Amino acid sequence: MNVVFMGTPDFSVGTLEEIIKAGHTVSAVVTQPDKPKGRGGAVAMSPVKEVALKNGLTVLQPVKASNPEFVEELRGYNPDVIVVVAFGQLLPKAIIDMPKYGCINVHASLLPKYRGASPIQWAVIDDCEYSGVTTMQMNEGLDTGDILLLEKVKLDKKETAGSLFDKLSEVGAKLLVDTLKQKEAGTIKPVVQNDSEATYVKMINKSFGEIDFNLSAKRIECLIRGLNPWPSAYTHLNGKMLKIWDADVCEDEENSTDNAVGTVTKVNKNSFVVKCGDGSLIINEVQLEGKKRMDAGSFLRGNGLEVGTVLSSLNANK
Repeated sequence: MNVVFMGTPDFSVGTLEEIIKAGHTVSAVVTQPDKPKGRGGAVAMSPVKEVALKNGLTVLQPVKASNPEFVEELRGYNPDVIVVVAFGQLLPKAIIDMPKYGCINVHASLLPKYRGASPIQWAVIDDCEYSGVTTMQMNEGLDTGDILLLEKVKLDKKETAGSLFDKLSEVGAKLLVDTLKQKEAGTIKPVVQNDSEATYVKMINKSFGEIDFNLSAKRIECLIRGLNPWPSAYTHLNGKMLKIWDADVCEDEENSTDNAVGTVTKVNKNSFVVKCGDGSLIINEVQLEGKKRMDAGSFLRGNGLEVGTVLSSLNANK
């Protein structure tokens, strides 16, 4: 097939590489414009652009994919199919209807569940038993197109957004290539999504990571895993941000009413315990503002955390 590929972040890279490996002709790769990155503000290209250039592929970077001039430029590549994986822009009907086999999207959830942004993080935050990948025939709605193929993935007990990201990226790449094969052979049977079963998830930003210790220990533990590696879950200790990278629910800790939520109730050699709205958390790995990420034991040896210390939002410490 003559494929135009549209994608931007790391999640998209594996699919592009599998398409190339499968022997399809990638006539153009469309990705987001280069953007300043890091404290220095140096302009950086997207992960997809890096891979495209390494493979000698044509790269297009429209500010707006809906621009009529870009639409006509894309039409000139005469694609059989357009593959879209986390591109980052909505596509106009003129592009969706352009190829012979339409536009096929790789979405990191089991549609119609978890439509929208950040489905990987939310699957972990919501403590789902399963997540997965769906290949979908795109229409003008938000993840509402017909389901082409779907593959379930079981989440591990200590699954993080980062580890699930890697799993689903690999699964999605292979599923997309299989989808193209079946599309070309005419053996695929699209399934209309049941909108009554649909759920939507919102985009996650940095502020979402602030821990509310009024929540249950289990909910916070899931939040910590779901925001690892980005944007990370955090609280504040003596006015400094304290990122929490790993924690366990404490099964046997008494939830004393004498302590406020967020109170450190026990300090062990290699961990410390914090009271939550329901239950307590064992903190195993942290990162104090300006410091390296470290296990809780190393942190305790260098910081002398005491029982009775209260972890809270920055505003609460003022």
